[in-house]
Amino acid sequence: MSRTTSGGHRTATQLFEDAHAEGVLSPAGLQALTVVDLGAQIQAGLGVRVEDVQASEVVLVTVMPDDSGSISTSGHTKTVCDGHNLVLDSLLASKQKDGVLFHTRYLNGQVLNPYRPLEDVVRMHSGNYRADQGTPLYDQAVVLLGTVLAKSQEFSANGVPVRTVTLLITDGADMHSSRAQAKDVAAVVKDLRRAENHIVAAMGIDDGSTNFRRVFQQMGIEDAWILTPGQSEREIRSAFQVFSQSAVKVSQGGASFSRTALGGFGR
Repeated sequence: MSRTTSGGHRTATQLFEDAHAEGVLSPAGLQALTVVDLGAQIQAGLGVRVEDVQASEVVLVTVMPDDSGSISTSGHTKTVCDGHNLVLDSLLASKQKDGVLFHTRYLNGQVLNPYRPLEDVVRMHSGNYRADQGTPLYDQAVVLLGTVLAKSQEFSANGVPVRTVTLLITDGADMHSSRAQAKDVAAVVKDLRRAENHIVAAMGIDDGSTNFRRVFQQMGIEDAWILTPGQSEREIRSAFQVFSQSAVKVSQGGASFSRTALGGFGR
């Protein structure tokens, strides 16, 4: 793989090697991200170039909406779209909106929004979101978190302080991953948590059978950052509202970040 892409981005592989050299990425985390070449998938999410962002510090907000068939079968398609857009609107209303970059990647890998300024973010709607695929939860969580890590590495390498908050959304346990296991996701989550400028959260929409707390804990996500709404539209919207409040808090500055990170959704 070449060391930079035609757009001037450093490659994902190089960013991970740098992160490992700096002690940000553990051997286990590095292996999870490089055991298969995820470069092209991660590159697709990196979006705006660091030199085109004028903010003195940056917050990366990343959302992975589930686009599996069960979302549609359960009648949750519009609710998930509305929830994603609610997070966007909450951030657009915040004072620090100019320093926030937003990334949307569906659970099956389609990138709706590579990292871009809030005013350029494409909203989710029935024309760009079809919930008709599988649940490769572990595979895509590794890709998504790898993108978060690569983008934050780009900014920190350029001397720009960066904080991140990420939400994984699913209405079922992993069914279709072919490369990654829960422990691979956990290795990356652990590295992100250790760096103390990342929050990784997850929402498990009740399917009547999955123990989402156990699923997410096996993926390394702290209990305080797990949302388990029921099947009603009201409960799912409420969970998105809770996440959006945390995302806005993260955007408000470094001092409140550690307090928010430690407190989970309760703070």
